[in-house]
Amino acid sequence: MDAFLTPEFWLAVGQIVMIDILLGGDNAVVIALACRNLPPALRTKGIIWGTVGAIVLRVILIFFAMSLLKLPYLKLTGAVLLLWIGIKMLVPDDGGHEVSGSDRLLGAIKTIIVADFVMSVDNVIGIAGAAQGSGHPDHEMALVIFGLLVSIPIIVWGSTLVLKLMDRFPIIIQAGSMLLGWIAGTLAVTDPAATPYLPQLEATRYVAGALGALFVITLGTLLAKRATSDT
Repeated sequence: MDAFLTPEFWLAVGQIVMIDILLGGDNAVVIALACRNLPPALRTKGIIWGTVGAIVLRVILIFFAMSLLKLPYLKLTGAVLLLWIGIKMLVPDDGGHEVSGSDRLLGAIKTIIVADFVMSVDNVIGIAGAAQGSGHPDHEMALVIFGLLVSIPIIVWGSTLVLKLMDRFPIIIQAGSMLLGWIAGTLAVTDPAATPYLPQLEATRYVAGALGALFVITLGTLLAKRATSDT
């Protein structure tokens, strides 16, 4: 119990919360994108359960973070998933009446968890590093969980705000999808299978991110126009 009273412990908690807040902007956009087609009555449930599921998955991911980052093709696979999610967000929902509200809610939650898992592969290293700096190895996992739990209401609030902005300014949907493409591009070029063939420069990440964003907005827009013309 004394460990929870030390300055190092609370400094580590503050660092974890700050890391998650700073990195939570991406998560807020993904959560808002995934929930925007839900009926208003289900939006809050989608945001809350999607966030909780993503946080739980992130805690599990921290256990394997260092090993996972060294696996070749993991980040490339994640990049493809993010590209697919970004494009999918731009294509209008088919709006089929056979799809129940609960089915859409479950689908939104799944999308949130998958996207958050992919985007968290790098992020969890910062959280794990902050926990290790607490000076109490026996409490590192409890510290991580506590710090992430504290950040949940902040991410939920951010998602709700982004969702309201999307309702008023639909262009934010395109911007959010391009953000996913950007993350996908920067993630792909840091994969161990790709790094030997690419110049390890900051410019490489920027170019890859820009290409990913351009790919998502171009293909997503084309598919959206096709879907609209078919209806």
